[in-house]
Amino acid sequence: MKRMLSLAAMFAVLSYASPASAELKLGGDAAIRLRDDFGHTRSAVGVKASTEDQYFQYRVRLKPSADLGDGYFFKGVIQNENVAGGWQSIAASNTEHYSLEVSQFYFGRNLENSHYSIGRIPLGSLDNPILDLTLYAIPGTGPQGSKLYAVDTPISTNHFDRLAGFNYGAKIGGGELNAVVVNFDNLSTTTNQRGLLNDGYGLYVNYKTTAGDVTVVPQAYYTLTRISDGRRPYTLGAQAFIPVGKSKVGLSGFYTADNNSYNGSNWDYSGYIFRVKGESGPLTAWVDYNQTTDKSTATTVDYDNLFVWASYKVNVHEAATGSFSITPTVRYRASNSQAAGAGKAENDLFRTEVYATVNF
Repeated sequence: MKRMLSLAAMFAVLSYASPASAELKLGGDAAIRLRDDFGHTRSAVGVKASTEDQYFQYRVRLKPSADLGDGYFFKGVIQNENVAGGWQSIAASNTEHYSLEVSQFYFGRNLENSHYSIGRIPLGSLDNPILDLTLYAIPGTGPQGSKLYAVDTPISTNHFDRLAGFNYGAKIGGGELNAVVVNFDNLSTTTNQRGLLNDGYGLYVNYKTTAGDVTVVPQAYYTLTRISDGRRPYTLGAQAFIPVGKSKVGLSGFYTADNNSYNGSNWDYSGYIFRVKGESGPLTAWVDYNQTTDKSTATTVDYDNLFVWASYKVNVHEAATGSFSITPTVRYRASNSQAAGAGKAENDLFRTEVYATVNF
């Protein structure tokens, strides 16, 4: 708490430091949520287990920004990155510590027909599962090295919706082309034929255009080198956003694959994810389905994941200076895997949540 107050005081001082300096704006949000978890697992040999848990969590995010003039800007997000999503659980006798860190920061310039930015860039992954599939097509792989799935928003929750990189966008042919070079890691110190480029680099490209009232966004991702576990996946697909009266329907479909060997490890898999998402006033709901076939070892393994999200936002108070809302949410993930010649293993999780959030 002392660190939070110190940061807030620092930003307040900086925002009034000099009439000649850029005006620093500080917004953000604070939230408390009550979550109930109901887990179910079944091993490949039929051993079942169930878990139940209820707990409170809280999160604070500060969002500084500055207009530097002539199109130049700075934006950032400061939050706790020690826990998934920045959501801190209550410890025994409230002895937990909540630290604030620089999660996102990026600066650049907006021009009439183009823009660019560099830093820890936000990905918008809660609305776009392309990197969720790319990094977690096989559950349990990926930079986090834990049991994460392509569904259930791992990039937004566990990667805090950002990657270090450089983004350039320009209006081309009636649409907008965006290209982002990202740096996944800086782990390699090995000298080989690629010289300095031994670390994890990737390229993400999308083109946003319209067909009548429908917005269409074809996209592609390619791993330029290798990420930390030796993989070099590529992903192709598109999104479409369709207005339906005052509501909106979003469709997403992506395919990923990898087939390479590196330092004794072999990767040979392919998978896809489909999403149908609807937004109508305070109601948001979507369904994800992911299927992956992994042939990286002598035994082929098939993974199937289904995920459902539904939330309803109740605005309690709205003003020019901020808002207060309560959002009941339901999340359900049904996951299973089956190795050739073996039984099916299951890992399902049902969650109910109630968020109380202030935005300022």
